[in-house]
Amino acid sequence: MTIRERMEQEEYRLLSPLAQKAAETKGRLFEEEEKDLRTCYQRDADRIIHSKSFRRLMHKTQVFLSPEGDHYRTRMTHTLEVSRIARTICRGLQLNEDLAEAAALGHDLGHTPFGHAGERALSEMLGRPFSHNEQSLRVVDKLEHNGDGLNLTYEVRMGIVGHTGDFIPETLEGQIVRISDRIAYINHDIDDAMRAGILSERDIPHGIATVLGDSHSARINALVEDLIDNTQSTGTLGMREEVAKAMDDLRTFMFTHVYTNPIAKGEESKAREIICRLYEYYSAHPEKIPADFQPQMDFDGMERVICDYIAGMTDKYAVYKFSEIFIPTTWQVR
Repeated sequence: MTIRERMEQEEYRLLSPLAQKAAETKGRLFEEEEKDLRTCYQRDADRIIHSKSFRRLMHKTQVFLSPEGDHYRTRMTHTLEVSRIARTICRGLQLNEDLAEAAALGHDLGHTPFGHAGERALSEMLGRPFSHNEQSLRVVDKLEHNGDGLNLTYEVRMGIVGHTGDFIPETLEGQIVRISDRIAYINHDIDDAMRAGILSERDIPHGIATVLGDSHSARINALVEDLIDNTQSTGTLGMREEVAKAMDDLRTFMFTHVYTNPIAKGEESKAREIICRLYEYYSAHPEKIPADFQPQMDFDGMERVICDYIAGMTDKYAVYKFSEIFIPTTWQVR
């Protein structure tokens, strides 16, 4: 018996009957031989971590555009927080941590530069919604590895595309990633907003603080513990009604006081301008798109390829390309 086979057998002994087992995966887009050391979900997590799109997350905005300071969240730190929360919940419910980790690590790979501002700008240019969750799936299915994709398992792929939007993943692990994403971003966005001087703990409505606690760690702990305890007692994944309402109320509070706050969003008009101008430029000059994107033109069309190229940019690279194209360089006198 190989190490992988032993770990697959241990899942049946250690995990809940409701857990998704690696040996029961619906498989990959393209059949390939499984290796001896890792289960399919462990391999998926490794493939995502070693991908170029994952590395670019460290230079993509979470909420605050170009913040001054090293301690604000980026897409990468957000992704890691989601992964840890999802693994904690899965461990408490005896579900498959490896599956949840892989889906969490890949869930935001399709995010544009400048966060949701970039997503809205691309939607505007396309004339239809540009959804980062769908783009994340496209990244792992098609764009990584020079167009070959990462060839992930079905369950991880559905966990990625289903972390937001109308589609709900079939596995409990995928549904937990969806919940963990919300737990993570609501709470770390509060933390960043306090660092920016937009909020203080006193601003959190008393009714919410009474239920969830009055600190960053207390809120996350309250939400995670309640989700685990309530799921164990009811047999249905979810929080108690009082706690779920408090989290929804906290999210509404954040939209009112942070996500639309002019301090947090004051630079978004500039970010929109960068994305829109880049899109217009490459639409007029498709030959300027890098050579490794050119073969896609024949299969996906120019509009799709431009979106892929711009969505894959980091904040810094988008600014660099905008400057290179539209800002005159200074004369060098020799």
